[in-house]
Parts: sequence; structure tokens; C-alpha cells
Amino acid sequence: MGCTGCITNELADWLKSSFRNSFNQKKLREKRIAMCVKLRKDQKNEHIMKRRTITLSSLSDKEALSEDSPFKEQVRSGRYFLHVPRRYRQGCEQRQKLLSERDSSINEIINAGLLSCFVAFLSMDDEPTLQFEAVWVLTNITSGTSWHTKRVMDHGAVPAFISLLSSPMLHISEQAVWAVSNIAGDGPMYRDVLIACNAIPALLACISPDTPLDFLHNLAWTLSNLCRSKNPYLPGSVVQQMLPSLIMFLHLSDKNILSQVCWAFCYLSDGENNRIEVVLRTGIIPRLMELLNHEDTYVMVVIDAGCLEVLPKLLRHSKSSVQKEAAWALSNIAAGPSKQIQQLINCGLFAPLVELLRSGYFKSQREAVWVVKNITIRGTMDQMIFVIRIGALEAIIRLLQVPDAKVVMVILDTINNLAAEKSGETEGVCRLIKELGGFAHIEMLQNHENVVLRKAASYLLDKYSLGFFSASKLELYLNYVHLFIAKFLAVRAQATLS
Repeated sequence: MGCTGCITNELADWLKSSFRNSFNQKKLREKRIAMCVKLRKDQKNEHIMKRRTITLSSLSDKEALSEDSPFKEQVRSGRYFLHVPRRYRQGCEQRQKLLSERDSSINEIINAGLLSCFVAFLSMDDEPTLQFEAVWVLTNITSGTSWHTKRVMDHGAVPAFISLLSSPMLHISEQAVWAVSNIAGDGPMYRDVLIACNAIPALLACISPDTPLDFLHNLAWTLSNLCRSKNPYLPGSVVQQMLPSLIMFLHLSDKNILSQVCWAFCYLSDGENNRIEVVLRTGIIPRLMELLNHEDTYVMVVIDAGCLEVLPKLLRHSKSSVQKEAAWALSNIAAGPSKQIQQLINCGLFAPLVELLRSGYFKSQREAVWVVKNITIRGTMDQMIFVIRIGALEAIIRLLQVPDAKVVMVILDTINNLAAEKSGETEGVCRLIKELGGFAHIEMLQNHENVVLRKAASYLLDKYSLGFFSASKLELYLNYVHLFIAKFLAVRAQATLS
């Protein structure tokens, strides 16, 4: 018998009024996705602004940026550099200052035919200052449109950037990481060019115990950008290369690194089950659950955007081990504050959870029962009503017949929490429990071999009788009487025939 069909009119009206306009799934989902996109976009803009406003130039802003600067005229006429390294450096520094303030300067450099000059400077190892200024200029150009990025790549900058990743000058190496990250974030075609040029091993080689925290943040951001694009997805062999470093990043405490690596795992788990399984096999789910309580809101939102989107698929996975891990992850989220429980509801996780309770593997059902119990402990009244409304109560009542005493005890605790006075509708909930056959099952548990279970069953029946226990006991006795009469009549009929 379904949950909706057996609810009395009183309880049905109560449920209807409690849920009116409370759970508009589509609007909530759209709002959450929009917020995640905005946060991601804001952070990207913040990165670009930081990259464009830092300067090591020895020239004054006034000299580099004034409208009558002779440098600007040199750019327009194509007469940019003299054949003296000092002049090269000075020109690079001025260009870098202009790019820090004006996007239109990108087009000025390209139109003046200067990209080949800057790319050539990348290989001048005996002029590290010139190298640094050149890679900085090119980094800012790659932060423009995809067309700007392509122009830089067409001039052969990618192999030079990758070579600079191993520069002994840390600031040059880090700036090269920025350039590579900009290219990686521009789409799968550009990402695949980087992979073909062996950018992944070069990036991973930059990670060491001595790498400064800010540098690690840039590396995490770059790996996240490499994971972002799909159509096609990142090749599996490349994912395997990157996973150890991503897992290491996930266990650091820096919030900027954590947010980037959580985005990376979000991208990696987007798609078919085989992609999800790759992430699952890393064993990172417990760490992701820990991070849901992170003090930084952005980290929480990232996990919400990625982790909770994946879990519905995992709850319906064909492998019992995957189902179990997904249900366990949900139970940890449900053990948190009510706002986390609300995210489970908003993400549509209860429909597959109830399916799991009804027909999943037993080990998965065992974990799913804990999800419902945790919600009855930490959830609001409306959230507990939602649990009843969607069919979770009916599903756990059916599980009262399983042979696992611990699971049955958890279910009895859950029923007690739902029927408790704090729900505000003890009588209505008890009536529903009776109609679902709950009290009849609990009555039978008074004969269970486990002493603790017998006492718990008796306690529930005494506490929530309200006429329902009496009714169920009367029904039970009537069944015994009917059975006795049937047997008596059968024996008598047989005796008469003989």
C-alpha cells in the first residue's frame, strides 16, 4: 500500500498546508546553479585582476600610461624595440603596465606584429628579467578572448611556456603557470594542445614540499582548468596522472586551494558512471563530507555543486558497493545542520534514496536508514514532514522485518523521533504508522530474541498507544480468534464426513 493512499484526510491536509510553496525543485535548482556560476565567474575575474595589477616595473605609471608617451607611438608604428637588452626590458615593462589597465592594448600589440618578439624573449635564459616581463605580457594577452589566446599559440608560445615551468627562477616559473592555466581554461582544443606538448608532467613537477602556498594555489587552479572542458572529456590517462596531486591538494587547509581542487573533482565526476567510479576509487568521499562543514562558504558551495549532483546517480548504481558509499555519504550530510539537509532535498536526492530503501541491496539499505534517522534528529519539522510525504516512513517500516537487530533498532528510534511531540502532530503521525502496519510489526517485535529490541518495542507501544496500540492488539487477537474458529470448523467438518 502506498504512503499517499493510506494517509487520513486530517494528516493529508496538514501535509499539504505544510508543504505549500515550500519545495519548488526547479526554481531552487536553477537558483543554486546560478549562484555557483556567479561565484566561479567572480573568482576568475578576481584572479585576472590580481594578475594585471601586480607590477615589478621600474618605470613610473605616469610615464608608461600617459597619452603622449613616445612608447605608444612606437607601438603604433611598429618600431618597438632597439637591439639593446635594456631597451627590450623597458619596452616589456611598459607593455605590461598598459595591459594592466587597458584590454584594448592587447589588440595594439597583436596589430603591431609584436607577438613574435615576446615569444622570442621567452627563450632568452641569460636575460631572466626580460623573460619574466615577456611571459607576463603574454599571460595577460591569453586572459583575453579565445582569439587572443589562439594568436599567442600560433606564434609558438606553448612549448616556451612549458619550458619555463622548470625555470630555476621561481617567479618566472609561476608566471608561466598562469599562462598555461589561461590556455587550459579556453576549451578542449587548447587543452589538448597543452597535453600534446607534455604540459601535465611539467606542471606536476612544480609541486613539492618547498613550493610556496601561492604557487600551489596557481597550480591547483591550472589543474582545475585542465579538468573543466568536455566534448571531449579529459583523457583517462591524463586523469590518472593528475589524481595523486589533486588528492594531495584536497587534504591541505588553504581555502583557495580547496575550492579549486573541489571544482576539479566536480568536473571529473561529470558524465557517465565510469567517470564517477574513477573519482570514487580515490577514496575522497569522506574528505568531501568533512569539507561540507568547512568555515568558508565558497568551499561548501563547490562541493554542493559537484558532490550532490553526482550522488543521485550513485544511489541508482548497479554495484552494491557504490550504492552503499553514496548512502553513507548522504548519512554524513544529513547529520549536519538543517541547511545541509535542505540541500539534500533541493538536489532531489530523496526519490532515489526511497527507491534504495524499498529495493536496494541490504547493505545499502542499512546506510540509507541512517539518512532518515539523522534527519529526524537534526532536521526541521517541515523537513521531517517531507520525509514522511515522499514515502521514507513507509519504506523503513517495511524493513522492520529484516533479521539485523541493529538496523531494526535504528528504525525504531527513527519512528520514535517522527512521532515525538516536537513534530507537533503526534496523533496524525501515529495514525499513519498504524495504517502502514507499523504498530503491527512493532507488536511482533515484543517476541524478538534480542532483549533490547523487545524493550524498545514495548516502550513505543506504551508511549504512542492513543488507541492505536489497542486497535492493533485487538486486530491481532481477532486474527487469532478467526484462525481458531476456522481450524475448529475444519476439524468438525472432517469429523462429520468421516
